[in-house]
Amino acid sequence: MAGMVIAVCVSKEKGERKTPSESVHLRENHGIIGDAHAGDWHRQVSLLALESIAKMQKLGLDVGPGDFAENLTTQGIDLVNLPIGTLLGIGAVQLEISQIGKVCHTRCAIFYQAGDCVMPKEGVFAKVVSGGIIRPQDEIQLL
Repeated sequence: MAGMVIAVCVSKEKGERKTPSESVHLRENHGIIGDAHAGDWHRQVSLLALESIAKMQKLGLDVGPGDFAENLTTQGIDLVNLPIGTLLGIGAVQLEISQIGKVCHTRCAIFYQAGDCVMPKEGVFAKVVSGGIIRPQDEIQLL
């Protein structure tokens, strides 16, 4: 199963929507350089499928890549059904899936607008095994 990177997004602060970029630089055991969520922990990079964003659009929300604070918006790969420990290859970058979903301790703006949010159920988190550059349109391979 191969997928594609639709968008790469970063933010300076936690708890805010991320801004799409032309490329991101990932560092091993750190995450995306310059992103608020990077660091020495298990949720260095967040991924959300475009298919999940489409669910929220069908509820009438004007949302797109980065609006759920995900770093990588993907398409064509069933993220939520990948087992913990799965390795993804995106060019030279290798990511290891470390968590599926998350507990939202506070309700985000998306939840208040739609009464629901896909990130707690369908967001996926990963650690950076090997770093490099990721750009939109890069292919994602299961390793």
